[in-house]
Amino acid sequence: MSLLTNVMDHSLDEGYAEAAARKQAEGVGGIPRTLRAKLGLAAGLVLAALVVTVGAAQARVAAPALAKEREELIDRIDRETATADKLEDSVDKLRDDVSARQREALRKHGGDQGELVGILSGAAEVHGPGVKLVVNDAKEAEQGGDGDPRETSGFSDTGRVRDRDMQRVVNGLWESGAEAITINGQRLTALSAIRAAGDAILVDNKPLVPPYTVLAVGDGKRLSTRFQNSADGQYLHVLHENFGIRTGISVEEEVRLPAAPSVIVRTAEPSTEKGTS
Repeated sequence: MSLLTNVMDHSLDEGYAEAAARKQAEGVGGIPRTLRAKLGLAAGLVLAALVVTVGAAQARVAAPALAKEREELIDRIDRETATADKLEDSVDKLRDDVSARQREALRKHGGDQGELVGILSGAAEVHGPGVKLVVNDAKEAEQGGDGDPRETSGFSDTGRVRDRDMQRVVNGLWESGAEAITINGQRLTALSAIRAAGDAILVDNKPLVPPYTVLAVGDGKRLSTRFQNSADGQYLHVLHENFGIRTGISVEEEVRLPAAPSVIVRTAEPSTEKGTS
């Protein structure tokens, strides 16, 4: 109780009390005592109030102009976006028209061989038995990150499927006997490229999102067995065991693969010069 009483009676530290008394005796601190000092203080307060008032007035005057500029910018973005969407739709229609003309030309001039070339080149839609392979990021995969995580100790914390993983999967399916392949509905051709842009996987410059569903036409059971026993199939198994990459493969009685959106047509003519023996 004596300690509490002492604290209540001496709430201000003695050192602070002595310093305050010394300043009061010297005439330092507190409200200015001379008229000149008081006028200076008043002028400073008036100047500060004036600056605040002018700033508030300017902000109020500028607010409608800023709001108008913001609305105009939003309208411009909306118009440009709509224009870009229309152009994209036009490009898709033209691409479909070109693909249809290519298929028609193959049927007209190539006969059965032309149809086979269309299937193998990806210019024609195909369907038949095959396999369905789904590759997905690990459950605990984190979003973001730069570089190749397999070259760092932090890959187990990201568990992301990378472009080179999908390259090995696709190459393994080709080597195992696949006749046609798609990834998330994107038909692969001899000129297709699987690349990365940041954390996104691009197939022919089109970004894909996980899970990555790979459909392959071929002898389903044989294709599945040969792929799982191949080096690329074992690579995928290692990704699952060590990094948590989720995979699943199943034999399908019927899979349908669309034609590639655009196929570059390359022509060649036999040389007229006679070769030397």
